[in-house]
Amino acid sequence: MLIQYAAERTARWRRWTLLGPAFVASIAYVDPGNVASNVSAGAQFGYLLVWVVVAANAMAALVQYLSAKLGLVTGMSLPEALRERMPRAGRLAYWGQAELVAMATDLAEVIGGAIALNLLFGLPLLTGAVLTGAVSLVLLLVQDTRGQRSFERVITGLLLVIAFGFVTSVVVAPPPGQAVADGLVPRFDGAESILLAAAMLGATVMPHAVYLHSGLARDRHGHPQPGPRRTLLLKVTRWDVGLAMVVAGTVNLAMLLMAATTLQGRDGVDSIDGAHTAVGQELGPTVALLFALGLLASGFASTSVGAYAGALIMDGLLRRRIPLLARRLITLVPALAVVALGTDPSRALVLSQVVLSFGIPFALIPLVRLTSDRALMGADANHRVTTALAWAIAATITALNLVLIYLTVRA
Repeated sequence: MLIQYAAERTARWRRWTLLGPAFVASIAYVDPGNVASNVSAGAQFGYLLVWVVVAANAMAALVQYLSAKLGLVTGMSLPEALRERMPRAGRLAYWGQAELVAMATDLAEVIGGAIALNLLFGLPLLTGAVLTGAVSLVLLLVQDTRGQRSFERVITGLLLVIAFGFVTSVVVAPPPGQAVADGLVPRFDGAESILLAAAMLGATVMPHAVYLHSGLARDRHGHPQPGPRRTLLLKVTRWDVGLAMVVAGTVNLAMLLMAATTLQGRDGVDSIDGAHTAVGQELGPTVALLFALGLLASGFASTSVGAYAGALIMDGLLRRRIPLLARRLITLVPALAVVALGTDPSRALVLSQVVLSFGIPFALIPLVRLTSDRALMGADANHRVTTALAWAIAATITALNLVLIYLTVRA
């Protein structure tokens, strides 16, 4: 009996050690773009867009599971699976749009890190942006030299710092329960609320995280054949995604609730630095410090994960691997250029998330088609209900983007 009990405990522990890929991917859901869009939404519209945060994270959980499942079942990342099914011209065009989205991603993450360094140490934004890029390169070297497990541990540690930094404000100043409940009813209030909803969606269901997770799961767990091991890994992956998205969703909700509770109606809180100042005035310097530290950890972690995703996309679609430094510079240089030009950083953050939202259909539609293909996925192809939900998510996001285009042109 004791031997059997010990064996069962060991088996359960080993299952926990299989967690990790989803926590790396979830960094994309708590990046500085999330801070900008969620804080702006809460400061401008109070609790009106709480439902967007909840819906976006629920959508993201299903999307990330499908991505991880594709990698486990086929042994291919999403970009690799697309390469097998596209002509050369199509691959180049597809890679081009993915690279533009990666640049928008890096813009948000580098600016976020730069703002955090400015808040903490008074560094100029351009200096902070360069330092953020340098730190991201160091984190990528951890993955390159120490392996994926070490990279997962570092990123998960930064995720915990991010969570502590932003959730603290809600603990110190709890929001009214009824107002939060009212915010769960889907509705908008003018074009600006739709713009922010699209930004929040782009900051949550992020294209590069969809591409990345398939590769992370494949590289971590291999390509198990049909049988008990694959069944176990798919079950563990559901737990991995569920837990990671609970953490990310809690952080996102905390950002919006903090802004709605303490910043709504105040002047000068439409920027991250203005929000930081107001948080310090309302909740005290300690909470403001934790806010800045959470933002810094977010910038450092998310820009390294974004660069990792960019390398995976290029390798998968084009079969091209370039030196780590060159890969880092591809998306870092445009971000540094935007900072050097003196663009309003908070507005650039929000608009970068809108650009990301336009890249989502290019990742989602192929993912749903591939994971629904019984010839490719076998018995692990999506259930019809899952496929219907996934198509509904893709359609909702696409429709929101079309409305956004119309409102932007009309304005």
